Amino acid sequence: MLANAGVDFNVQMAGVDEDAVRTALQAEGAIPRDIADALAEHKARRVSAKAPEPLVIGCDQVLEFEGVSLSKSSARDEAAAQLRRLRGHTHSLLSAAVIYEAGAPVWRHVGKARLHMRAFSDMFLDDYLDRNWPAVQSSVGSYQIESEGIRLFSRIEGDYFSILGLPLLEVLTYLTQRGVLKE
Repeated sequence: MLANAGVDFNVQMAGVDEDAVRTALQAEGAIPRDIADALAEHKARRVSAKAPEPLVIGCDQVLEFEGVSLSKSSARDEAAAQLRRLRGHTHSLLSAAVIYEAGAPVWRHVGKARLHMRAFSDMFLDDYLDRNWPAVQSSVGSYQIESEGIRLFSRIEGDYFSILGLPLLEVLTYLTQRGVLKE
């Protein structure tokens, strides 16, 4: 998304154990929004500690359903179970971005989108996963709205880019205000 928006950047893996951080935060009673924000901050902090000069953007996305944070499915049967749980209901995707500079946070935003999943049949679900697994394994809801996963939904409210995993418009606005991007 950043490349398509004309932003020059380098990717550095943060090396954060997301499952451990998520588990610890859930044990403390953190809400899904705060989990997304904390994961994004952990990533930005870790990279900024290695390279404090440039601005560092850390991002993470959490799926919230009935007040609970759901994780990516590691196996096809887990994805099917999660999609059965979500069908006919509304859930939210929370996409957090935190920007670090010189080892300290200077900006943060959590975008939110609400997705209304239609009540599809088990046959449709099996066929969908046959066609799209393992590609959707890397997606928190076991779907990608930019491809066939859009057919799982009856309505979507909110920012498209937040659904894809980055509150892009807000990040670009901040970078422009800071003078990193030209007007």
